[in-house]
Amino acid sequence: MSAISVHGQENVIAPGFYMPNRLSVQACKALNYLLQGRLCYITDKAFPPQPKVEEYLLSKKVFIDRFDFQHSTPLAAREHVHALMRSGRSVIFLPGQLSRVRGSVTEVPSLFLEYADAMNIPVVPLFSGYYGTTFDTLYRDMPESDSHEEFYVLPRLSAMTQGMGARLLMVWLEKGMEVLSDQPLLQESLTSHLVHSLHKYGREEMIDGMTGATVPYYKILGVAMTVSKHLRRRGEKRIGIILPPGPGGTICLLACMLAGITPVMINYATSRASFESTVRQAELKYFITAHRFMEKLPNFAWPPKERLILVENILKSLPKLALITNVMMARFMPARLLCKMHGTSARHGEDEAVMLFTAGSTGEPKGVALTHRMIMANIAQSCCRLSLDKERILGSLPLFHSFGLTIALLLPLIKGRPICTYPNPTEARTLCELIEKYKLTMLCATPAFARAMLRRAAAYTFATVRYFIVGAECLQADLEKEFMTRCGVQLLEGYGLTEAAPVCSVNLPDEPRVPGSAFFIPSIMPRTIGQLLPGIAIRVTDMDDDDKVIPITQRGMIWLKGPNIFRGYVNKPEFNDSVFRDGWFKTGDIGQVDLNGFVTLAGRLSRFSKIGGEMVPHEGVENAIIDIFKLSTGDELKISVTGVMDEQKGETLVLLSAIPEHADPNKEREVLGTVRAELAKRGLPNLWAPRYLVAVSAIPVLASGKQDLQRCRDLANEALFGSANGEPM
Repeated sequence: MSAISVHGQENVIAPGFYMPNRLSVQACKALNYLLQGRLCYITDKAFPPQPKVEEYLLSKKVFIDRFDFQHSTPLAAREHVHALMRSGRSVIFLPGQLSRVRGSVTEVPSLFLEYADAMNIPVVPLFSGYYGTTFDTLYRDMPESDSHEEFYVLPRLSAMTQGMGARLLMVWLEKGMEVLSDQPLLQESLTSHLVHSLHKYGREEMIDGMTGATVPYYKILGVAMTVSKHLRRRGEKRIGIILPPGPGGTICLLACMLAGITPVMINYATSRASFESTVRQAELKYFITAHRFMEKLPNFAWPPKERLILVENILKSLPKLALITNVMMARFMPARLLCKMHGTSARHGEDEAVMLFTAGSTGEPKGVALTHRMIMANIAQSCCRLSLDKERILGSLPLFHSFGLTIALLLPLIKGRPICTYPNPTEARTLCELIEKYKLTMLCATPAFARAMLRRAAAYTFATVRYFIVGAECLQADLEKEFMTRCGVQLLEGYGLTEAAPVCSVNLPDEPRVPGSAFFIPSIMPRTIGQLLPGIAIRVTDMDDDDKVIPITQRGMIWLKGPNIFRGYVNKPEFNDSVFRDGWFKTGDIGQVDLNGFVTLAGRLSRFSKIGGEMVPHEGVENAIIDIFKLSTGDELKISVTGVMDEQKGETLVLLSAIPEHADPNKEREVLGTVRAELAKRGLPNLWAPRYLVAVSAIPVLASGKQDLQRCRDLANEALFGSANGEPM
C-alpha cells in the first residue's frame, strides 16, 4: 500500500459536507482521524464502493448511507444530507466503482456534480493523487507500491444557487496541476532520460519507411554520441535542423542535445519570409540537413552552403574506430556512465531542450522554447493517459510539428516502443502500406491527412490500429463516420498547442463498464477535443474581458496552466504580457468544459468577428455554407470565411470561394442572396450572412492542411480595398 501525505488540516470543518475526487483506504483513515470518528459516508445504491474501501469502513463500523440519488430530487438529497449533519456527523460523498480513462482527475460522475449544483450546501473539496518517480507512476489511478499518495483538504466553497459542480471540477484540476508541477522528476534532464531509455531498450528499432532499413536504438544513441563531439566543437548555442522524421533527423536531434546545443526544428514547408524570421529570432548561424533532402526541396530558401552542415559529410568525416567504439559503448556501458561522459545533467528543468516556431497562420511565426521540464511533463501526462506497452507508432508528422516531435518521436523513444518513420505525411498510399506491413497500432495525423489515407485504404488497412489520434484542425463528423463505417476505426480527436509541448486533451476509446455499477465517466465524447490531461488546469473568462472569470461550463476564452505550458515567446516581452495573467496562458481558443471534463471548442478568437456587438464564428458560417452548396468536406478546400473592417458594424464577413461557378462577378448578388436565405432557413441570424464574395483560384493553406488565415484575410482586403491591411490605396 502506498504512503500518504496529508495537507490542509486547517481547512477541516466539523460537521461539514465533503466531496473527494477519489477515495482510497489511506484517505479514509486520514479523514477518520481528522474528523475524530464523527463522520459518515453517502453513496448511491447503484454505485458500490471500491471493495477495499468498503471492507475498511465496515471493519471500523463507519456508517455508509446508501441513498437513491437517481430517483430522488436535489431538494430531497439536500434535506437528507442536512439531517445527517444535524446529528453531529460530517458527511463525505463516497465515489464508487466505475469505468473511466486512465489518469482521470476525478472518479465522480457528472450526475453527482449536478446534484452538488442544486443542493446549495457549502462543500469542502478533497483532492487525492498518486505520484511516483517514473513516467508511468507520476500520476496513477490507484495506489502502487512505488507511488505516494498526496491528500489535500481544500478551502470550503460557499453555497451558490448554481456552479458548485464546475467549481469543484476546477479546484480539483488546479490542485492536480500544482501537485504534479512540484514533482522532482520534472526537474531532471530529458537528455539523460533519452540516454537511459535508448540504452535500456537498445534492441528496439526505428524503421525507415523510405528504405525499409531498421536501426536499433543503441546504434542511434552511439552515432549521436559521435556526432555530438563534432557539433560541440562549433560552440553554438543553437543549431537549426532541416530534416524529416527518420533515423537521420533523430540522430541529429539527439546529437545536439548531447552537445549542449538547442536544436531548432525548421519548418521547411514555410515561406522565405517566415524562414528568414525564424533564423533571425533564433539567432541561427548553422543548419544541419542532408543533400538528398535538399534535392527534394528545390524551392526552399536554403541558406548559403558555408552555413550548411550536411549529414553525409559528418558521417564521412567521423573516424570509423570512434564510431564503432561509441556504438559499442551505447550498447554495453551503463547508461549513468554515458550520461556522465556527456554531461547530460548540465541542462535540465527550465533549460531549453528544443525550439519550435508556431505555424504563423495569423502572422509572423513566434519562437517557443520547449524546456526539459515542459517535455518531461507532457510525456508523463501522456503516459498516464495512454497505455503504450505494446504500441508500434507511425512517425510521419514533421519534426517541426510539436505533436510529431513529442508524441510521435520522443514519447516512443522514452517508452522504448518501435517507430516506423516516413518523411511525407501527404503520401497517403505509402502510409497505408506501411501500416499494413508493420502492423502499426498508433497513428497521429491531421484530419486532412487522415482523409487522404482513408481514400486509399482497404477495409483491413487499419486492422491493427488501437489509437488513431487526430488534431490541429476540427474533425468533421462525416470523416469520423466514414472511418468507422469503412474501416471500423474510431478517430480520436485531441487538442494541443506548440506552447504546451503540445498535448492538452484527447478522446480515447471507452473502457469496459464495471459490472454492478450504474455509473461511468465516458472516455470519448463526439464533437469535443476530449478530457484534459492530468496536471493541466483550465480557466474560462469573458471573451471581452480577460479579468472576468466565468464558470468553466460557460463559453468563453480558454486559459491553461500546467508544468507543460511555456513561459513566453522568445524575445517578445510585450506580446507575452498580453497572453499571460498570473501564470495562466491565454490560448486564443473559445470553448467550455462539461462536468465530465470534456472540452468543447467553438473556434479561435481570431476566427470570430465582432459584428454589431455580437461574436460571429467563421467556422460556424463555413460549415453552414458547406451544407448549403452540398460541398464534400473530402474535396479540396473550396470556401473560407474571414472578416474585414466595417465602419458601421465594426467588422463584416467575406466569403472566399474557389467554386468555379462563383468566379462570374455577375453572380455575386445571386450567390450571397442564396446564402442569406438558406442561413435564415436554418435559424441562423442575419449577422452570419457574408456581405461580400471574393472569387479565388484556391483557398490558401499551410503545410499542415490548415487554412492560412492571414493570407485569406489579406486576399479579402486586397480584393475589396486594394491593400492587404484593409486601407484603400
